[in-house]
Amino acid sequence: MQTVTTLSDVSQVYRSLKASCEAEVQGRSDVIDLILIALFADGHVLLEDHPGSGKTTLAKALGNCIHRPSDADPRFAAFRRIQFTPDLLPSDVTGTTVFDPNQNQLTYHPGPVFANVVLADEINRTSPKVQSSMLEAMAEKQVTVDNVTHPLEETFLVIATQNPLDQAGTYPLPKAQLDRFLFKVRMTFLSREHELEVLAMKYPQCRFDSFVAAELIDAPMREIRPETIAQARQVIQREVKIDRSITEALVEIAGRLRDEPRVAQGISTRALVVTIPALQARAMMQGRDFVSPDDIKSLAFPIFSHRLELQPGISSGDLVVEQVMLPVIESLCRKSIR
Repeated sequence: MQTVTTLSDVSQVYRSLKASCEAEVQGRSDVIDLILIALFADGHVLLEDHPGSGKTTLAKALGNCIHRPSDADPRFAAFRRIQFTPDLLPSDVTGTTVFDPNQNQLTYHPGPVFANVVLADEINRTSPKVQSSMLEAMAEKQVTVDNVTHPLEETFLVIATQNPLDQAGTYPLPKAQLDRFLFKVRMTFLSREHELEVLAMKYPQCRFDSFVAAELIDAPMREIRPETIAQARQVIQREVKIDRSITEALVEIAGRLRDEPRVAQGISTRALVVTIPALQARAMMQGRDFVSPDDIKSLAFPIFSHRLELQPGISSGDLVVEQVMLPVIESLCRKSIR
C-alpha cells in the first residue's frame, strides 16, 4: 500500500474516489464532492431527497471504494446498510450481548454500525430511542453495550438519508442530532441529459446515436484502504493553511447568526470547529494549500442552514445564511486584495 505524505498524494486519492463514485452515479458531481469533503474532514452527511434519486447507490458506491486487507479486524466491513423502520431496536444498530453455550459465557455480537461507511437509510422512520443510539457512534466513534465500550475505526462515516415527503409516522431529527451532521444536502431531480446517461448505462439498447456518455475523471485507480484515508486527513490538516482572517470571519458569521432576529437558536461552537477541516478539504480539492473566502461561501449553506432554529414564519435557512454571510465575505475579500 502506497503511503500518503503530500497534498499531491491526497489529490490523487480524491480523484480516484470521485471517479469510482461517478462511474456508478450520474449527475451528482456536486453531492459526491460534499460527501468526499465529509470523508476527509471526519464528518457525517445527511441526504434529503425523494425516493429513487440515487442516495443509496451513492453511499454504496463510496463504500465499495474502500478495500479492507484480508488480515483486517473481521468485525468491521467496508460498507453496511441499516434500514430504519418503526420497529427497529437500538441493539439492531449497536449490537447485542448473547449467551454462548459452547463457551459458557456472554459474547458481544457487533451491529452493522461496525463499518467504515454506514448508510442509515430513512433515519427519520425510526423512533428517537434508536436514532439516539447513533449519537455516541457519530460523536465519539464508539458504542457502549451492557456498560462495555467498543471502539469503532478511525475512518467511520455515516451517510443518513431521509425523505422530505410522506412525513406520516416519522420522527424528525432534533437539532441536537442534526448538529452531529457536518452537511445536510438537499438533492434535486436529475437533468434530462443525466437521466439519459442513467438509462444508457443501465440499458445499452437505450443508447441513441446522438447520445454521448459523460467522461469520467481521468484519474488512475488505486487501492483505497482505511489507513489511506486516515493518512490523507493528517496531510490535509498539516499542509492546508488557514489565515487568521478566515477564522475571524467564521466567528463573525456565527455571531451575526445568533443575533439575527429571524433566528431563534444560532449555530454552536462545535459547528465552527467542524467547519475548519471541511474548508481545508475543499481547498485541497480545488488544488490549493490555503483556505480562501470562496471555500466559506461554498460550504456555508450545507454546514450552517440545518443547525439554525428559525423563528415561526421563517422557512428558508439558506436565505438567512446568505444574507448574513455575504457582507462578511465581501469584507474578507477586500482585505485579501489589499
